Amino acid sequence: MKIDRLIGILSILLQEEKTTAPELAERFEVSRRTINRDIEDLCKAGIPIKTAQGTGGGISIMDGYRMDRTILSSKDMQMILAGLRSLDSVSGSRYYSQLMEKIQTGSSEFISGRDSMLIDLSSWYKGSLALKIEVIQSAIENRRIIRFKYYAPSGESNRRVEPYYLVFQWSSWYVWGWCLERKDYRLFKLNRMDCVVETDRGFLCRDVPMPDLSNEKIFPGGIKVKALFTPNMKWRLVEEFGPNCFTETDDGRLLFSADYTDMENLVTWLMTFGAKVEVLEPEEVRDIIRRNAEEILKIYGGLGK
Repeated sequence: MKIDRLIGILSILLQEEKTTAPELAERFEVSRRTINRDIEDLCKAGIPIKTAQGTGGGISIMDGYRMDRTILSSKDMQMILAGLRSLDSVSGSRYYSQLMEKIQTGSSEFISGRDSMLIDLSSWYKGSLALKIEVIQSAIENRRIIRFKYYAPSGESNRRVEPYYLVFQWSSWYVWGWCLERKDYRLFKLNRMDCVVETDRGFLCRDVPMPDLSNEKIFPGGIKVKALFTPNMKWRLVEEFGPNCFTETDDGRLLFSADYTDMENLVTWLMTFGAKVEVLEPEEVRDIIRRNAEEILKIYGGLGK
């Protein structure tokens, strides 16, 4: 990606007194002509770069304009590398690991201490996830439509999407784009996507809005839930909703109160607790769980006879 290469070149120029176009071309695996264009772009952006031909020549930042590398502290560099490592955890190529090597080149004495933050964004689906992310990243960069099969609660469908953003939110990966089938912007969960393909059909970039991923927008609530949980389920309530989502009753049970958005997700979540929860409100949820229990009993009722 050009912007990453420009940042990488600038980082090298800030850390080293002088470099050459062949050295930069080899390091970034591009031609000398590409490096020369990159240097021109950096100059147009206001970076005071000078070049000198012949023996002892090279590329450097003009004297008097050099930024002190300590503008980034050792901790700052460690956080940057932690972020790159997190992206590398879902990468299907060596791009981010190579970028880390480039940043660390000549900076070993600047980065002190040991790593203190390890982030893995891959989840259990790293094998398939990395490939999907790589295809979608390529399609975003090339401005090409992606095609895939999507599995949603409402059923299966084939979609064609103009991809604009890869999003990591709520412990999952999503792609935000314009859906040609729905004629609107949509958020698609990567784990529900299959057969993701970058087509050869391009698209003109829209004035795309940033996805509104606030809890108020995605989870507007509307379903008032009250339920009693057994004491040994406290760890799950704390993990999923925080320590202030319940109060302890006189008999030791946990009175849980929350605002939920989706009835199906609510029932599914409650049923994972089995007999360790009793729903108090709403009555509709009690009825659904009762009917589900009756259906389950029909299936397993004959066991042990």
